Amino acid sequence: MRIVAVCGVGVGTSAILKTNAERALDRLGLTADVSASGLADIAAAAADAQVILTSTELADEVRRAIGRSYAEIVEVVNYFDVEEIGEKLEASIG
Repeated sequence: MRIVAVCGVGVGTSAILKTNAERALDRLGLTADVSASGLADIAAAAADAQVILTSTELADEVRRAIGRSYAEIVEVVNYFDVEEIGEKLEASIG
């Protein structure tokens, strides 16, 4: 399983989301390769991803950038809320 956390630039916010996604996966007993990316690099980063985590504000830009990717885009409201991230990941990947 491959998950990409996306923010505008791919440095700070996506790193926070990546770390909290890894925590959420650990709590769920699931494993995945989680990476961080910015919008400029998302098409390449998402090429083999099953899930893309991003904010509601960036979701449409991510959809345009990835084109016909099969990755599911999961919108996260609070990047610091491990429970929210966990719930959304569990609903997405089970």
